Amino acid sequence: MSAAVAPPVARMTTLRAMLVLGMLEAFGPLSMDLSLPQLPQLAASLGTSDALASATMSACMIGLGLGQLVAGPLSDRFGRRRPLVVGVSAFAALSLACALAPGIEVLLLARFLQGLAGSAGIVICLAVARDQFEGAELSRMLSLLFLVSGSAPVIAPVVGGQLARVMDWRGTFGVLAGIGAALLLVVLFALPETLDREDRHAGGLRTLRAHTGAVLRDRLFVAVLCAGAGGGVAFFTYLSLTSFVLQDEFGLDPQGFSLAFALGALANIVGGQASRLVVRRAGPLRVYLLGVTATALATGALALLALRGVGVWGVVAALVGFMLCAGIGGPNSSTLALAHHGARAGTASALLGMSTFLVGPLLSPLAVGIGGANAITMGVTMAGAALVAALMAWFAVRPAAR
Repeated sequence: MSAAVAPPVARMTTLRAMLVLGMLEAFGPLSMDLSLPQLPQLAASLGTSDALASATMSACMIGLGLGQLVAGPLSDRFGRRRPLVVGVSAFAALSLACALAPGIEVLLLARFLQGLAGSAGIVICLAVARDQFEGAELSRMLSLLFLVSGSAPVIAPVVGGQLARVMDWRGTFGVLAGIGAALLLVVLFALPETLDREDRHAGGLRTLRAHTGAVLRDRLFVAVLCAGAGGGVAFFTYLSLTSFVLQDEFGLDPQGFSLAFALGALANIVGGQASRLVVRRAGPLRVYLLGVTATALATGALALLALRGVGVWGVVAALVGFMLCAGIGGPNSSTLALAHHGARAGTASALLGMSTFLVGPLLSPLAVGIGGANAITMGVTMAGAALVAALMAWFAVRPAAR
């Protein structure tokens, strides 16, 4: 009797992949952006400082970064679906724990654990995309994901601003718990397993070390990883300080802040779609270099405008420019980093995500502690980090990709 042969993995249509993976990739933006308009109110409610209220963002993003180091390799070992089901379920439960937190200490812990759970959606989403697509088609798919997942930063702060009219920050975390439950249904009923059993590793620390070592010996991957760390610092500085800068410094209410933030998110979507239109002709490397260079110029303009003391809409315009340029480079950085890592896509995606979600939350608070939560600190920090990313792109990523 011949041994049973495992059925081939399912291949999703482009539309199905865009919708399902886009919703999963929205974990990060949803975790962050829905509660952004209420950070100042959260600080007042719990009787804590603006710095500790902002640290709830850092705790969640550190969890998002560290969790990927676990979820990514597990998805290479057990397939994509099982770790994803566990992560999404835990995200819903921990969102409810955030809503019930009695004080800032418990909230910080719950936000960290929420990030750990939510990381599964981010890293496994990228691994599934790599399972299904490669080369310019992978870059185009990641750009399409920007169209879906990029809607979350548009919708979330606007919805968060409206939720602030009818509920406090605890209610917002209750809404996040409901969203987590809905995404669990998406995973159970709309996402097939995409990693063939023959491509899964046998598990154990030795195999994990071998996969990690193989990824880190790839010069192109390491170069993109280092450049991504700089980009992560710039993005997290933007994410964690805009609420305080636009509301406390410039006097916008939560609804006005939501509108300004949504403009940036829309610009990010436009940048991602511009990348999708030109990447087949220009190639991922050229579009990536264009994106990181333009991002450095946009953040330089932001720093200059902040130092000159321009009004709120000058700062908002520069932030919108930053998000537009970041949308151009983002999908192509992932394409370049994952180019040589098919069966190791989970491990590679985890290391790549860590550079974005871990380094920024660790370094950005240092700048705030030195300069305060103001437009100058935000602009100078973002400009410095984006410049480092651009230099790494030109002098490390470019040679390694040729």
